Amino acid sequence: MAIMTEFLDLIVPIKVIEEKYPEGWERCLKDHSAALNARVWFDTSLFRDGAMNHDAMKRLLDEWWKLGFECYAEQGGIMCWKDVCVYERMEGGTGMPCDWLVEVPDSHSVYLKGTEPGEIIGRNWDMIDDWDESQFPAD
Repeated sequence: MAIMTEFLDLIVPIKVIEEKYPEGWERCLKDHSAALNARVWFDTSLFRDGAMNHDAMKRLLDEWWKLGFECYAEQGGIMCWKDVCVYERMEGGTGMPCDWLVEVPDSHSVYLKGTEPGEIIGRNWDMIDDWDESQFPAD
């Protein structure tokens, strides 16, 4: 499977969430329940949260760092994404190398390296009417 990208995407492999997120995958889903299918979606391998500007993305990255995720690290003298990856669709990619993410530019989607892209999972437009934006801080 693959996940749809839009604007700025914070992408995390679910297996990393299972290992590092306090109380694991189920807690992650509970913590993000208000934004599921609106700003947050996932397939069988990847979790996606997003932002529409760099300040909001920085806040998301800071939250994941505080949870114990090593967002990026130096590998062979080059800064690379590690536990998470920020994909900037409008800028054409990841900005820094991300060795576990595969881009499918013609479909505006990404998938976990070593898996098949298959169906694309994204925003559930039917859920938007139920999304309460007051639950999220203003950018």
